Amino acid sequence: QVQLVESGGGSVQSGGSLRLSCAAFGYAYTVTTTSMGWFRQAPGKEREGVASIDTYGSTAYADSVKGRFTISKDNAKNTLYLHLNSLKPEDTAMYYCAASSSCSGSRCLNRLAYLNWGQGTQVTVSS
Repeated sequence: QVQLVESGGGSVQSGGSLRLSCAAFGYAYTVTTTSMGWFRQAPGKEREGVASIDTYGSTAYADSVKGRFTISKDNAKNTLYLHLNSLKPEDTAMYYCAASSSCSGSRCLNRLAYLNWGQGTQVTVSS
């Protein structure tokens, strides 16, 4: 079974930047052969798709983060990244990565496409 481990969260001021990482363990080609996504969940809110990248390399972003967040992956390191720039207080949430073998394109922003999840990393943005 593949394990996904997120890291890189923290507390930053509005306008700051962070880089989240999601390392995959248990199968050496996870990020190469599966679609992967970043999701976030704020207290009292549903988990929402932030960014995704499918097996063809096609990326998709939520409207709220377009132009500020960038998803990327390093196949050699079997690691997924999310670069967060121009952070806003409303970006505060627990961020999760996930892996899916059944989505492509913008459908990979749908959390229902994913069965394999990491434990999350907290991002807090202060004004």
